Amino acid sequence: MSHQAAFASALLASDAICPEGLFSSNGADPASRFAVYRNNVHSSLINALAAAYPVTLQLVGEAFFRAMSGVYVQANPPTSPLISEYGSTFAAFIQNFEPAASVPYLADVARLERLRVGAYHAADIPPLDQQAVLQALQGQADLGKLRLQLHPSLAVLNSAYAVVAVWAAHQTEGAMATLNPWHAQGALVLRQGLAVKVFTLDSGSVAFIHSLNQGKALETAVADALEASSEFDLNQCLTLLISHDAITHLHLDPKESP
Repeated sequence: MSHQAAFASALLASDAICPEGLFSSNGADPASRFAVYRNNVHSSLINALAAAYPVTLQLVGEAFFRAMSGVYVQANPPTSPLISEYGSTFAAFIQNFEPAASVPYLADVARLERLRVGAYHAADIPPLDQQAVLQALQGQADLGKLRLQLHPSLAVLNSAYAVVAVWAAHQTEGAMATLNPWHAQGALVLRQGLAVKVFTLDSGSVAFIHSLNQGKALETAVADALEASSEFDLNQCLTLLISHDAITHLHLDPKESP
């Protein structure tokens, strides 16, 4: 193992000894200085998680959140120099973190919060004019072959819990008192300008938008949506996407040669 690798490994292992070869220019004990530096690194990463997952923190309290995050940090060192990308696997970790099992919707709330972080940092691509989209949809003879390219910030989530309601309740003081989290709910996350918005979606709309994001044509996306929910409303879902400037390009599949 290289000196750099040994240093990095020791930084995240709270019980690791001070790496060999370190010295202090002012004569201080290298092990003591390294312990301070390691503590600062741990605290910085935990603080980054707290900033990215504020509702997750509120649901379990700061003491539990920081203890849980400390376990995560030791097992998951940063893989990117961008601190905004740290914690992308935090929700999956929470899902399997036994002490958090008493809050079964915690992992899905973390997933929603991660989508919000991703939406905020997504590429800024101008949407199509709403009227132009409507005219294209109304005037297209082979509508089923049309592919809708959605804004890079847009993402969807299906949850067995009322994940949007739980998240929204923490944006208003006292709202949790009347909340019932025990029903399934889908979520749409989208950035408009600098504002990241969260909408409630039905399961059919989640499937429809997920299919569009995979590059599927409109008729295939509709079929996927109806398979997920026979009550899927195409007009309602398209209206939501158009009215919130979620469509950036329209593509028509080329006709097959005879």
